[in-house]
Parts: sequence; C-alpha cells; structure tokens
Amino acid sequence: MTLIRPTDEVTDPHGPARRPGPGRAIAVLVLVVLAVLIPLFGPSAALHGTGEAAAPGAGGVALLRTVLFAALCVPLGELFAARLARSVPGAPPYAPRSWAPYAVAAGLVAALGLASVVATGNLVPHSLSEIDVGGLYQSRDGKLALLEVNAFLVAALCARSARPALQVWPLAAVIMAEALRAHPPAEHSPLIGSGLTLVHLTCAALWAGGLLHVLRTLRHWGAAESGPAGPGGFSESGSAVWGAALIGLYARLAAVLLAAITATGVWSSLRRMPPGTILEQLTDTAYGRVLLAKMLLVAVVAALALWARTRLRRAPDPLTVCVPARLEVVALALVVVISGLLTALPHPIRW
Repeated sequence: MTLIRPTDEVTDPHGPARRPGPGRAIAVLVLVVLAVLIPLFGPSAALHGTGEAAAPGAGGVALLRTVLFAALCVPLGELFAARLARSVPGAPPYAPRSWAPYAVAAGLVAALGLASVVATGNLVPHSLSEIDVGGLYQSRDGKLALLEVNAFLVAALCARSARPALQVWPLAAVIMAEALRAHPPAEHSPLIGSGLTLVHLTCAALWAGGLLHVLRTLRHWGAAESGPAGPGGFSESGSAVWGAALIGLYARLAAVLLAAITATGVWSSLRRMPPGTILEQLTDTAYGRVLLAKMLLVAVVAALALWARTRLRRAPDPLTVCVPARLEVVALALVVVISGLLTALPHPIRW
C-alpha cells in the first residue's frame, strides 16, 4: 500500500526538515509572471510587422491553452513518475502530496473559458447572455470543447477518489480532443496531423510532468530518510541510491520521449511550412517566429538533459544531476507557455 504524506515536508526524527529558501520562491514567482505575460502579450509581439491579423482575444485564448496544457502535464507526469518510483528496488513507500487535484481543477476552468469562446463564435464573451451553450452541440469545435470540459470534470473526480490512476482515461480524452481540434477536416490529411499532435502532446506531457514529479519525489525521499543530510538535502545512505536509480530510469525513457517529440514536431512543421518556404516563414510569420522560439527552447532543454545524463554517469554523487534537472524543468515550463501561445496564432499556410 502506498502511503501519502499530507505535505511535501517530512518530519525527520533527527531534526527539523529542511525548508526551501527564498530563492526558490522567487524563481517560482518569476516563472508564474512569465507564464501570464507571454501568452497575453505574445500575439501582438509575434504579429508585429507580418501583416497578419490576430484573432479576437488571442492573448486570453493563449493563456487558457497554456493552463490547459499545464493541467495535462502535472497529473500525467505524476502517474508516470510514480510508476517509475514503485519499480525502484527498496525505495520507501512515501510519495509527495499530489498536485493533480489542483491541476485538473485549473484545467477545468481553462476548458470552460475556451468553451465560452467557441460558444460566442470564437469571440470573447462580455456577458453570460452572449454565450450560446446550445450552439456548442451544433459544431465540431463546440463538441470538442464540451468533451474537454466533461473530461476534466471526470478527471477531477478521479483525482479525489481512492483510485486516482483512473484519471489517465479522461486526460487521454482531452489530448485526443486537442489533437482533433488542431486539425479540422478542411486540412489536407487531417488524421495524419491529429495523430502527430496526439503523440507530440502525450510525450511532452509525460516528459515535463514526469521530471517535475521525479524531482519532488527525490526531495521527499531525502527528507524522509533519517540521518544527517548530504548534498542537495539527501542523506548519504539509502535515499542517494534510490534517487540515482529513479533518475536513471527516467533519463532512459526521457531520451525516447525526446526522440518522439522531435520527430513529430519536425513532421508537423513541414506539413504546415513546406521545406522551400520554411526559412522565410520562420522569420516573416507570427507562427514561424514563435515556432522558432520553441525550437530554440527545446534545444536548450535537450542540452540540459544531456548535461544531466553526463553527470549521472560520471559524477561521484549521481544526485548532483538535480541541478541541471531543475533548470530543465524551468525550460520545459517555458516550452509549455510557448506552446499555448502557438495555438492562438494564425497558421502560416491556409489549407
């Protein structure tokens, strides 16, 4: 039976648990501010000088989609990382407090906001009377928006139940709805595009959310382990061995996830921007500019992941891998934000 502690902090019988310093709180605050400002003001900045017109309320839509994507990453990453943790021989049966209920609740709010936009003809509603809820059943986008709302509602109930692992199914339905929404029937080979988005979004959620929960689990194990704390808050006994094993398991699977993300991302980009025009569109269209920023961020993430794998293999203390891993989490969070912004911009090519 898995034991869930009420908080991330665990009482150490040999002394008080170490608490994070103000630096971590400041870093989180800065990240939250960026996660709000980039989607809100990103569309106008990306569209500047391109001659393209932004859809009404593009900033708000980008922010809602950022929240929705983050709401997928957290619970799916928890389930993924928790499964890896259970496979570590001799690891303690302690787990950090789940963030899934809060994440899916935020996802439900974001899905409701996006559904209200669809219900007003893709315009920002200024009053409840402008929202035609019945009209959602009359369009494909409306039905997909309703599916996402209902799926997050079911996921919220599952997250609070005795079997939180069941939330994987409604969350999979949200990913499916997003994949179908991103590729309407008028597009050339929409099923291929939806399949690429399905794999891309699933792998990205497992990568980002999984790394976040792995780091939370390592910190939790380190705090739970009795005895003097070693570097990074971990004792120099069992928790270091368990942590190194968990990081190693995650690193091997993360390499596969990165390969899948890269392959599907490149393929999707080539479908929207043919090779003969891609260099021009990366600088002359809003979609291309944001896509270029995302590509650069992913390259940074890949470099941090390589740094972490090198430390894992060569460093005397494998848990020093936590330093680049924390930076990787921050970079992945920014990738999620950029992805939300990307969905609110006009595509460079109309099919």
